Amino acid sequence: MRSIGKLLPVACLPFVLIGTAGASDIFVGPDAQQSVVLSNVPSGDGFALLLEAPPEPVAKVRADSAAAIPDAPRSTRISATVIGRAAAYGPLVEAAARETRLDPGLLHAVIATESAYNPAARSPKGAQGLMQLMPATARRYGVANAYEPRHNILGGARYLADLLALFDQDVQLALAAYNAGEQAVLRHGRRIPPYRETSAYVPRVLDYYRAFSKNSL
Repeated sequence: MRSIGKLLPVACLPFVLIGTAGASDIFVGPDAQQSVVLSNVPSGDGFALLLEAPPEPVAKVRADSAAAIPDAPRSTRISATVIGRAAAYGPLVEAAARETRLDPGLLHAVIATESAYNPAARSPKGAQGLMQLMPATARRYGVANAYEPRHNILGGARYLADLLALFDQDVQLALAAYNAGEQAVLRHGRRIPPYRETSAYVPRVLDYYRAFSKNSL
């Protein structure tokens, strides 16, 4: 729990409620001089919860939201082989989705596009594993072995969740950044970079996303 620096007198209550809403819980209790004070760091047994902080915003992309899956020109059909592989990794994807508050269908779509569920996949540029993490990205998210499925999926999910937060939950921009790097998207004015690979990648993932949203894994 973060400290707000000092205990605040009760007269400051309106400002405390405004300044800390969504940040931390607020407690009321006595200080050493037995004055009534407010703090987000209760310092004794005499403190009681006055204002509970609301939960953090959920960075979740819903498969049943029309706005979540932008239009794309193609329609991808998932083969029985891919469905079988997706089901095999389903528990790991669900666990990563719960931790990062993402739609598991989106994670499945990225994995299907990136590696076709091959945990040993390695790209010519050095991307590794199911979600094709570059070594620098793996280090950034604490993935010691990018070929270990659970760690790879969780690292990729955390990266994707951060990209969605960076680009205000814009799925297309987040996917473009996942493929080309966030700096490339920022350099192009928060637009999908005009790279042939990225221009094909984004609609392909979205196609898979639609397809997975229609299939129960």
